[in-house]
This record gives sequence, structure tokens and C-alpha cells, in this order.
Amino acid sequence: MAVLIRMPEVLANVTEAAIQSWLVAEGDTVAADTPLAEIETEKAMIEFAGENAGVVAELLAPTGETIAVGEPIAILRQEGDSDADVDAVRPSGGASNAAATPEEPAPPAGAAPDSAPEPAPRDLDEAAQAPTEEAPRESGESGERLFSSPIVRRLARERGIELARVTGTGPGGRIVRRDLDAFVPAPARAAAPAAEPAPSGSAPPTGDQPGEAVPLTGMRKAIARRLTESKSTVPHFYLTADCRVDELFALRKTVNESASRKISVNDFVVKAAAQALADVPEANAIWGGDHIRRFETVDIAVAVSTEGGLLTPVVRDINALSLTAVSATIADLAERARAGRLTQSELEGGSFSISNLGMYGVDEFSAILNPPQSGILAVGAASQRPIVTDGELAVGTVMTVTLSADHRVVDGALAAQWLQAFRARIEHPFSILV
Repeated sequence: MAVLIRMPEVLANVTEAAIQSWLVAEGDTVAADTPLAEIETEKAMIEFAGENAGVVAELLAPTGETIAVGEPIAILRQEGDSDADVDAVRPSGGASNAAATPEEPAPPAGAAPDSAPEPAPRDLDEAAQAPTEEAPRESGESGERLFSSPIVRRLARERGIELARVTGTGPGGRIVRRDLDAFVPAPARAAAPAAEPAPSGSAPPTGDQPGEAVPLTGMRKAIARRLTESKSTVPHFYLTADCRVDELFALRKTVNESASRKISVNDFVVKAAAQALADVPEANAIWGGDHIRRFETVDIAVAVSTEGGLLTPVVRDINALSLTAVSATIADLAERARAGRLTQSELEGGSFSISNLGMYGVDEFSAILNPPQSGILAVGAASQRPIVTDGELAVGTVMTVTLSADHRVVDGALAAQWLQAFRARIEHPFSILV
């Protein structure tokens, strides 16, 4: 029997994703576990492998279009299947068509058309796992039915868009997400009396203003949502320290003369931060809503800049790794982050983050927490500055770091203890190696 392949829930709690690229073509013979497509979610690119062997009969999902989990994306013809078997599972027709639209009974005479919005699903998972439900959301002015997925109907409600005003470009005129993204409301007709003009600068941008409208990627939307949530709901507070790093630079030079790979200043910083969390274990924690969860091992997320935005892959159990192993792990995660090859498990977890902008010449900055982590350390550039030692003026190499902490998890005194422990490690770098 032909197999209808549906958009998988490739990552936990993901309700929609997009086919970034197909790795097979129609007519290809595939074995079980053959990679079929690269699927893009908000944070990662996942290679999706099928569970069945056969011949690719039809690719149903275009690349780049956001599709709800559970919607059909391809048909696989198995040995002995006829064209009728393929037609039987094709969404556009056949007895098993989950996306077919049921006929609706005509409304009773005199009844008003049913144009009230549907109740929202209880949660996104319910919407994603439901059948495609291409029942009409509403009817256009000419009475034609408008077909759309639950995801599209939800987004239309959130954006205040009447689907009757949107032109569908999907199969059979179906309204897909890209149609909502491209929709520009027509200007409203003037009404009397005219509304008082808004103060200058308060009006939202419109399509006739100069400049380029850059569509949001899934990653950019995720960054915007999570950081807005963090900044508005997490009680941040900040502590700053200057660390003298002359000895660190000298030790790094010595290590790199004989090391199997070059060790960066950031590698030392990550290792020192992990050791400071072991020195002050109360800070190695996350916010759990109704509890604080503390950990025995230290997992730290390291910020990596990619073309699409910032990713924070997690280095696990750092204190069990040598400095060289930490360096190799960070390099591997950064390379795969920029290539879009991280898995969700590599982006989840961690009690703490490191964000280093020193290589860009930034002297000092503060970073936004990545909930539910307890802290993030913002690392600036090391530079020569005047310092006073025992009453004597001298020149030293100094690096400024700023700790952003979640006050629900870490109090000021505890954060100060952690920062003191980190500074001691950085300023006496041999302690990092032992």
C-alpha cells in the first residue's frame, strides 16, 4: 500500500516547520532510513529520514513553505502499488484523503451566514496534530469557499486579517502562510468626521515608506519572541568586573606553542566560568516556575553568530573536559551552527551562557538572559589600560565582563561570589588547567 508521509514532529513541541530542501526527487528509489529532506524549524535544520522503502511517487510540499506537523508532504510508492493505490492516499482525492473538505449542510432558511470565527484550539499541538481541516474559514464576497490550514486561520486571527480579503496561492486556491505574510491591507476609505491625526512618529510603518521590508525568518521570530519575553518577565540585574589578563595571555601563548589545536581566549573564559559555577554551586541553577533546579554537572551555552541570527549551542559537563576538548567542542558546535546542522538537543539545556563580543572591539556590554538560565556573562575586548598596583601606576591588559543574572534564582551577594570566583580563575589562569 502506498505510504502518505506527513510533516514529522522533528523536535519536541514544534508545531510547524518548512522543507528547506528535498534530498530526493520523484522517481527515486529509497531505502528505510534514507534522508528525504532537510526540515527547518525556528532554531535548527534537521535531516529527516523516512521509515519505509519504496519509490518517491510525489513530493507534495514545496520548499520554503511553512507546514503544520501532520500535514502531507510526500507519497511513497511501495513494491506492487498501482497508480490507483497512489491516488487513494493523495490528499486531493481518494478514500483516505485526510485533507478533503467535507460538504457542509446548507443553513436553515433565514439564518445568517456562519461567519463567526472558530474557537481557538486548546493549544498549538492540538492544532498541529489535527487533520489538515481545509474546511472554509469563511466565504468571500462572491460566495466561494476559502480553504486554509489551522495554522493559517490562527495567524489570521492573531493579525486581525479577514481571510476573505486574502488571495490564496496554494493548491486549489488554498490560503497558505506566505499569502498572509505578503498580504497588505487596502487603505480604508475616509470617514467623516476625519480622525484627529496621530502625533508625529507614532504611526506604524506603512508599505509606501522608503526602505526594504525584510521578511522574518523562523529563527528571527524565535529570537524576537524569546528575548522580548526574557526582558519583560525576567528580573535582570547586572554586575561588572575588570579582569587583568596579562598572565592569561602569557599562558595562552605558552600553551599554543605545544597544543594540538590553538586555544582561544574564549575557550579559557568558558572553562573558567564552568569552574566558577563549580566553586559556587548555588549559581549553577535554572528557574523552574515553582522551584529552583540545581545541577551537579556544568553545562554552558556559548553564543554563536550565524547568518540567520544568534544560536546558543550547549557544551556539556565542561569540568570533565580538558581545555583542548572544550576548544574542539566549541569549534565543532560553531561550525555546525553556521551550517545549520545543529540538533535540538544541542540547543537545549544549560544553566548559564557566555556571549563574547571582544573580537569585534566591543569594550563592555550587557546581555539578555536566555530563560530559564540563571545568568549570562558578556565578555568585552582585552585592552591595555592604566592600572594602579600597590600605589604604583602601571599599564596592564584588562578585560571587562558583565554578569546579567536572574534575581529569582541568584541574589546579589551570590552573583558577586560567582563573579569573584570567575575573576580569580581568569587572573590566575594556571588554576584553569588543573
